[in-house]
Formats: sequence, C-alpha cells, structure tokens
Amino acid sequence: MTEYLDIAGNTIAYEATGQGPLVVLAHGMGDSRHSYRFVAPALAAAGYRVANVDIRGCGDSSLGWGGYSRTDIADDLVAVVRHLGGPAVLIGQSISGGAATIAAATAPELIVGAIELAPFTRAQSFDLGGLVRVKRFRAGYLQLAQVLMRGSLANWKKYLDVAYPTKPADWHSELARIEAKLSEPGRMKVLQAMARTSPADAGRQLPNVTCPVLVIQGSADPDWADPRAEGERILADLPRGLGELAVIGGAGHYPHAQTPDEVLALVLPFLARTLTNA
Repeated sequence: MTEYLDIAGNTIAYEATGQGPLVVLAHGMGDSRHSYRFVAPALAAAGYRVANVDIRGCGDSSLGWGGYSRTDIADDLVAVVRHLGGPAVLIGQSISGGAATIAAATAPELIVGAIELAPFTRAQSFDLGGLVRVKRFRAGYLQLAQVLMRGSLANWKKYLDVAYPTKPADWHSELARIEAKLSEPGRMKVLQAMARTSPADAGRQLPNVTCPVLVIQGSADPDWADPRAEGERILADLPRGLGELAVIGGAGHYPHAQTPDEVLALVLPFLARTLTNA
C-alpha cells in the first residue's frame, strides 16, 4: 500500500513492508520505487522493515519541488527515516547513492549504514579518452546528452537499452511502465533537472561519513569508462576503513534490477553486520 509523507506541502510516496530493523530504498533519476521490485520483497522476507521510496518528483511523489539536488533528496530520505523511527541503512542508486552519502554525513544518529548502487557521489571530469576507447560509455553519454538537451523520451529509452546489458524477464512491461510515467506532464522535466545537478555536494560530504559504506558497481555500467575505478575513488575519499567495493561482472547501471541475486548476496551480510546493534 502506498503511503505519503508530507514535506513542506509536497509529498513523498513510499511503501513499507516487513518487520525488523529499517532499510530505506531510493532509486535513480527517471525511475521509481518499482526498480527495487526484486530486492524489496527479499529484504522483507529476510527480517527487515523495508521502506521503498519514490524520490521527489518521481513515481507517485509530487511534482513542484524547489530543487532536485542530492542534498534535497538526502533531506527527504532523512525525513522518511525520522518519520518511521530509525535508525536505518539507506540503499541508494545513482543520484540517490550520492544522497545516501549526504544523509549519512549529516544525520549520523539516524543513518547507520549506506549501500550505494552505481552511485554518482563525486564531481565528474570530462573523460575524452574514455569516450574514444569505450563503446558502451560513448553510447550512454550520447543518449544522455540528448535527454538533457531535448527531454527526449526516445533517447532515454535508448540509454536504458545500454544501461541494461541484459534485460530482466519483465523488461517489456517495465519499459512500458517507465514510458507511461515519464509521459506524464512534468516528469521528464524532473529527470532533466536531476541530470543537470552536480554530484559535488555529495563528494564534499564523503570525508564526513562515520558509518560503514558498501559501493556496488556493475562492470558494464555505461556511465563510466571504468566503473571499478570510480568505486575506488569513492572509497579513497571516505575515512579509512569505512568503505568496501564490490563489482558485479556484466551488470550495468541497474544491478538491483538486472542482477538482484548478486546484489542481495552482498547486501544481506552488510545489513546483518550493520544493523545488529542498531
């Protein structure tokens, strides 16, 4: 059942299932909580209370927010944790991975762990060499550029085709759901607004994180020429000993939807270690 949290006149939609320590899930831009359709039930079955969130402007959450930065999303996630009576581990993908970093740094009393899936958590420099060398990186970059400039749903679908090197069994229905949601007035504008934001706010907070962090990258993620190297840079900016990195072979930008079993095999031990005494 969808529930709604009011934040300054806007609403964040979420679905809470299960009983136990709290885990909050947050998806990437242009998506919704449905991207965790394989992971959320498994986490609830494993003994966690799972709050699966539509981040601001996405899914069933309202439009009309004042901003769509990682800091804005982090504030919403902290509000959800506070509303549900944390502490919690945050699981954030892409833009929400950066938001999870900020939430962990700014609300350490509520956020006791962060799992970042294919996260944009650092300011990115233009990688001309990577564009020349790596076909998937070049293909994803060119499609995202068209989305940013033109708000093209067709280009977003082409990006997703690259970002999912192999497709989930329900891909056709899932793609139709994404297309229908982004065709609603205002939803593509939110995607573009998020794409224009810089991850620098998250990068500045990496040294301030005090809880354990697990970064999960897909080796075939088109958002970086070298996804492993990006994960290693994130760990290098965290305080020593807090971060760990896992790379899932063949996974793209959405490992939780493309390779959920592999993601769960990494996430469940982390949650057990992190939430045991929370």
